Amino acid sequence: MKPALQTDYPFTMRDSQVKQDITFRPVSLQEDFDHLYKWMHEPHVIPYWNLNIDKDAYMNHLQTFLNDSHQQLLIGEIDGVPMSYWESYTVEGDVIGEYYSYDPNDQGIHLLIGEPGYLGKGYIYPLLLSLLKRKFEIAETKRVVAEPDIRNEKMIAVFRKCGFQPIKKVNLPDKTGLLLSCERKVFERRWSEWNNGTF
Repeated sequence: MKPALQTDYPFTMRDSQVKQDITFRPVSLQEDFDHLYKWMHEPHVIPYWNLNIDKDAYMNHLQTFLNDSHQQLLIGEIDGVPMSYWESYTVEGDVIGEYYSYDPNDQGIHLLIGEPGYLGKGYIYPLLLSLLKRKFEIAETKRVVAEPDIRNEKMIAVFRKCGFQPIKKVNLPDKTGLLLSCERKVFERRWSEWNNGTF
């Protein structure tokens, strides 16, 4: 069975709590390379992404990822300002599929907030919830997974607050991760709580 097709981007959503526009759009090599390269060299990103490499090496990495049909690379924006990077993927065709019994329509997510000025201000919640809502618009998808570095306690806490539950520790080729899963019904409850101000 073919994996669930990825949702079309870009899309923009007005968040009811932060009262700002959240946009996700495809990465453009020409438009986005410089700030992606800068983000990969930020002190808060380096330990978990390990992509603080030279420009030629990062260009090759990015081109390879852009050509990988099982994932979409996205820029997250707040009121039109690029400030975060997202990898939206289907589990089928991804290394994480070797670590649990997945449904062919399972999707996954990697993310980082790149601009330091947006750290610690709560933007991660409307961003993550908005992208999850978009991913669950694929009716066949019942689960979205993530596998943050097990040392990244802040990110794990964010995922859990947004409805992800831990499954198990996984020894991936590039890191030791914590496999987390967000089921559709749990997400729908968290989405409702966010928009009702009871999150």
